[in-house]
Amino acid sequence: MEHNCVFCKIVRGDIPADVLYEDDLVLCFLDIAPINPGHALIIPKPHHVSLTTVPEDCLARMMQVAPRLGAALMRTVDGDGFNLLLANGTCAGQVVPHAHLHVIPRRTTDTFSLYPSKTVQYADDKEKRDLAEAVRRRLD
Repeated sequence: MEHNCVFCKIVRGDIPADVLYEDDLVLCFLDIAPINPGHALIIPKPHHVSLTTVPEDCLARMMQVAPRLGAALMRTVDGDGFNLLLANGTCAGQVVPHAHLHVIPRRTTDTFSLYPSKTVQYADDKEKRDLAEAVRRRLD
C-alpha cells in the first residue's frame, strides 16, 4: 500500500468510508463527491495507479462485483440503469492515483451525460484499418 494514497488509507481503516462491500481483493464504498445518489467506487485493495498493473484476479473480482453492486444501487435509489466508468490516467480524468471503477446509478431524468457533443472522424477507411492493425500487433 502507498502511505499517502487516500484509497489505501481507506483500505487500512485510517480514513472512514461508507463501505458497501469488501472481500480479500476489493473494497466498495460510496463516492464522497457523487455524480448521482448512490455513486460508488470499486477499488483493488493493493495499490495500483494504473488499471494496466492491477493483477488479473483483482480485475476479475472488480468486474464480478460491478453488476451485483450496480443492481443493488439501482434498486436502492429506484434507478433505471447504471454506468461503469474507469478513468486511467490524469488526461482521462483520473483524480485519485489508485485504480478505481465508478458505479453510477442512473435515472432517465438525471442530467449527467457521458457522451461528447463532438466526435472525431478518421480521414478515411485506410487510416482506420491501419490503426486497427497497429493495435492488433501490440496486443500480441
